[in-house]
Order: sequence, then structure tokens, then C-alpha cells
Amino acid sequence: MSDLEFYAHVATRGDVLGAGIGSPPAAWEEKLGPDYADNTSAGLIGRDYGLVQLSFQEDEGNWSCTGIKVRVRSLIRGPGVVPPALNEAYGEFTHRVEFDDLRALITDMGHSIEPDDDASVTDDFHRYRVSGSGARIFVVADADPYGNGDIDPDDPMEKRVGDVLYIDVSPAWWSDRG
Repeated sequence: MSDLEFYAHVATRGDVLGAGIGSPPAAWEEKLGPDYADNTSAGLIGRDYGLVQLSFQEDEGNWSCTGIKVRVRSLIRGPGVVPPALNEAYGEFTHRVEFDDLRALITDMGHSIEPDDDASVTDDFHRYRVSGSGARIFVVADADPYGNGDIDPDDPMEKRVGDVLYIDVSPAWWSDRG
């Protein structure tokens, strides 16, 4: 398996190693391990595994996952952001994922990807919706959105137009799963 297959799985299935929306924090720890940071507030937990960020909400004493974000862009900091369980399952993760490659794999899996931009989306990225899953994929549209001119297109660590920024899985998107 490859990192690209991981991203396609999350975008089409909405889970990470079998844990997904509705899974309690303990299920995520079982799948991804104990190396995370929690940010808590009344009735909410934000859990950071590096590459994978999770949101949990409490309902009548029970905690469940309400959002999954795979922050592909965080890989620019190096391979240390990938939970070991993901490396074991999918191998080495590259620091960049091109949307065209991910789209091709997702469509080969029988899903369509539609543009999903609206007034809330800025000009520096585009948002796409994956049919049937409720996932959204955010892609770099402008590598230098502020016009600073300090982006080196030959630097392998710089973001480029067409790079996947992150994949977001949230029930908030599900009203139009399409």
C-alpha cells in the first residue's frame, strides 16, 4: 500500500485504519497510538496526531469523533508527523501529493470528484467534493497568494499549484454527499 492509497481511502471511506466519524477517543488511540496532543474545552476535544487531526464532541457523557482532517501539507516538516501505525500500513509518506494523482486513483475506485468552491473559499485554494463520502479535498490554487514573490518553484519543500493541502471528513458536509 502507498501513501496515495491512504489519502484515497480516507477521501472515499471516511476512516483511518477503521476508526472514523462516531468512533470514541479510545478507538483512535488503539489505531494510531498514544503519541498525540489534546486541546480540550467544555464538551470538545481537538486531538493532533501530526498528519491526522481529530475533533471529538461529548454527548451525554459519551465522546465521539465529529471530524477528521488529514493535513497533507504538514508533511513538509518531515516524516515525523506520520503516526507509526500509518507508516506500518502504508509505507513511507512523501512530503507532497499532487491532486491529479489523487483524483485519478479516486476515480479509478469508482468515485467522482466535483468542484465545491463557494463564497467561503479563497482564491489561494480550491475545494473538491468526493461523491458518496462527504469528504472535501483542498488544493493549492495560488502558491503565492499574497504576491510576495518569495516562492521558489524549484524548492521541493515549497507548496505548488495542484498540491493537496488537506482532506476534511465531517458530518457538516454530509447534507450534500452527492
